[in-house]
Amino acid sequence: MTEERYASLSRDTSETHITAELKIDGKGLGKINTGIGFFDHMLVLWSAHGRFDLQLNCTGDLHIDGHHSVEDIGIVMGKAFSQALKGKKGIKRYGTVFLPMDESMIMVSLDISGRPYLHFEVPQLAPLVGSFDTQLLEEFFKAFTVHSGITLHIRVLYGRNTHHIIEGIFKAFGRALREAVSIDAENPGIPSTKGLID
Repeated sequence: MTEERYASLSRDTSETHITAELKIDGKGLGKINTGIGFFDHMLVLWSAHGRFDLQLNCTGDLHIDGHHSVEDIGIVMGKAFSQALKGKKGIKRYGTVFLPMDESMIMVSLDISGRPYLHFEVPQLAPLVGSFDTQLLEEFFKAFTVHSGITLHIRVLYGRNTHHIIEGIFKAFGRALREAVSIDAENPGIPSTKGLID
């Protein structure tokens, strides 16, 4: 692999202003400012466990609620991830992680397939963690999935503490993506019999 897997983009709407820089082959450095403290923490964990370098700033209409910010961040991160992967040549493509987070057990399995699909099997969560509306968790992953073109399965096998469950999901998501984007030394081409992932 010689080409740097990197993307930089911004998105401006009447509801949010977002800038993001993503380096796939990074050191796990997350510099995040969304205005939603718990969500910032989750994206830092995603960066660390995926070994992605992510700089992301969002100014959103938080005086209304966090919905527009969280969903739009999912859009931007999904697009950045897809762009940074370039032609997807040489990647392993699939990643699956079982991750324990205290009393919780999380499974994340994904395919960088070009076919967006989300299976989200998460128990009823407490309504808020800090100022983060937990209903927005699924909205983030929907947006990321659609705009990155990945097939993503998230399943909480068991767990009680909402903080632990969400933290486990983001850590497992980062690690599964890291597995999927890693370079397959035995297959330097496109990991599809079609010769294209689009």
